[in-house]
Amino acid sequence: MSGSVRVILRDDVAGVGKRGDLVDVSAGYARNFLVPRKLALKATPGAEAQAEAMRAKRSIRDAKDREGAQEIASRLVAQVISVSARAGEGGKLFGSVSVADLIGAVSAQTGIELERSAFHLAEQIKTVGSHQVVVRPHTDVEFPLTVEVSAA
Repeated sequence: MSGSVRVILRDDVAGVGKRGDLVDVSAGYARNFLVPRKLALKATPGAEAQAEAMRAKRSIRDAKDREGAQEIASRLVAQVISVSARAGEGGKLFGSVSVADLIGAVSAQTGIELERSAFHLAEQIKTVGSHQVVVRPHTDVEFPLTVEVSAA
């Protein structure tokens, strides 16, 4: 039984930690997975100081990202995004409104560029009318976006 070893993460690792974190992992996991893939380096006093700098930089970047996401949310939550799609009788669409359609509509109508991963559709939009779409531009910021679908 080999025990644990202290490493500094060079990148975010799911279930282990974020970049710059000082973590204890099993020696085998560090030796066979983290170090060969350049995801971590062995913790030394000099490296620990460098890790502290990485954590400080990450917290500043996260704060700026969160502020930017809150600004986007405040601008978009009050707006209605219009999307036109081909529809048949009864307001059923031929196909559905995709995330790519939503990204294009938000960009064209507001000038705000959102990433595909920010949109969380509970179900596909397949009818004409008003729909609520959850947008999460940052892990701490989530807001409803109103989408008005009209027949083209």
